[in-house]
Amino acid sequence: MTGFTTAVFLLHILFVVFEANQGNAFVALVYGLAKTLVLGLGDVFTPDEAKIGVILNYGFAALVYVIVGHVIIRALRRP
Repeated sequence: MTGFTTAVFLLHILFVVFEANQGNAFVALVYGLAKTLVLGLGDVFTPDEAKIGVILNYGFAALVYVIVGHVIIRALRRP
């Protein structure tokens, strides 16, 4: 699940940075999923430039998902 979520965040960042067509169904789907999965981490950083904010916040959210997922997997694998 963390790989999927991280991929959604990465795609969202790329779509925002490169100004993807928000009318496209796939772009809209990724945008909606990212907004849902960010779980309150979407506004941790508030720089003046909106694109930088997306990079920082969704990048940070992806990092949190990877770390938490790794910790959970390690805990479940312990004998």
